Amino acid sequence: MSCDMKPDLDADYAAAGFGGALGFGTRPCVLVVDMCEAYITPGSPLFAGCESAYESAARVVVAAREMGHPVLFTKVELEPGGMDGGLFYRKVKALSCFERGNPMGAFTKHVAPERGEVVVTKQYASAFFGTSLASTLNSQRVDTVVVVGVSTSGCVRASTLDALQHGFIPIVVRDACGDRDPRPHEANLFDLQAKYADVVDETLALSLMASVARR
Repeated sequence: MSCDMKPDLDADYAAAGFGGALGFGTRPCVLVVDMCEAYITPGSPLFAGCESAYESAARVVVAAREMGHPVLFTKVELEPGGMDGGLFYRKVKALSCFERGNPMGAFTKHVAPERGEVVVTKQYASAFFGTSLASTLNSQRVDTVVVVGVSTSGCVRASTLDALQHGFIPIVVRDACGDRDPRPHEANLFDLQAKYADVVDETLALSLMASVARR
């Protein structure tokens, strides 16, 4: 049996105590989640047509670099046949895009790592699962993770949740995240804001980063 629909979703959540503000720390980084060719190349099984999110993410990345904040990237890379993808690969056949050597797994011209920037290679949804990301952030004394990337309902959500659970303040930039349909995109942004992160627009994200810029 499903729960009853609430007439005013925002008011209902707020009255119950959801959606508190986490604030912004003093040592942020930008985490770019899986922004590869697969999501913007027509014909790819993961095509989401979210070019505007890539463009927003590129602006956030450029600004972070200019302000002196670390920028880290994630990518998915699987063995041919997906053996190291386990049940995730079995569930989502589209992950074959990320088998080693497939051009769909490459970074795009919109946003890509520069020399010296950390690239976290993963096989599952979260940037933290089975990787050294938390240790890397701790070594740089990062306290806030500004998240951009794809997809909102998948790897962005999983990475944001794990950022929170590892003790980092997650800030999700709504303009700089994309999904294959606006419905899961908006539903997941709503839920992240309610429970796990502060969801902000690009303008506010840039303002927050500028407020603690270190050169």
